[in-house]
Amino acid sequence: MNNAYLDQLRKIKSVSMATVDHNGIPQVRVIDVMLVEGENLYFCTSRGKGFYKQLIKNKWVSILGMTENYQTIRFTGKAHLLSNQIEWIDKIFEHNPVMEDVYPGTSRYILEPFCLNEGTIEYFDLSTSPITRKEMVIGKAEAIKKGFEITPACKACGICLKKCPQQCIEAGKPYQIVQEHCLHCGLCQEVCPAKAIQHR
Repeated sequence: MNNAYLDQLRKIKSVSMATVDHNGIPQVRVIDVMLVEGENLYFCTSRGKGFYKQLIKNKWVSILGMTENYQTIRFTGKAHLLSNQIEWIDKIFEHNPVMEDVYPGTSRYILEPFCLNEGTIEYFDLSTSPITRKEMVIGKAEAIKKGFEITPACKACGICLKKCPQQCIEAGKPYQIVQEHCLHCGLCQEVCPAKAIQHR
């Protein structure tokens, strides 16, 4: 199965990737998405870098890229070190010939290949009105619900709808938040007199 969001990350290519170091401090750097095949995203780094050590100790990463139209894609999951290192590095260089200028000849084999093929993707588009938000799962990862929901304690007063910056709340009993247009800003929760709005 092909994934358009991963293809978009490959098109962006240079993305921000976050890890956590041994002290629990977040670290972020720009990494190139080297290859995408179906629902598999590949990147590499050298064995001498702190980034490599963080990936080995704690496989969790989060990738964030933004298009020129202010569409962001975030892929969060566990990165796996690949076997057949030489084969994968050669393949990465074949699809990214500029890498030969950075790591000429056999120096390329200081690099280790990683694959990210399990996690969650969040797509956020600020170019539409109202905004568009989509979430999906890659592999066997579990979906994580974010944002807010309106509980049966709702009194249908309509204050949340009037205050919502994206007007993404629909009248009813209870009122409903249209999740694909929600900013997750929390204003509805703050203004609800019945305290009927909670985190999902």
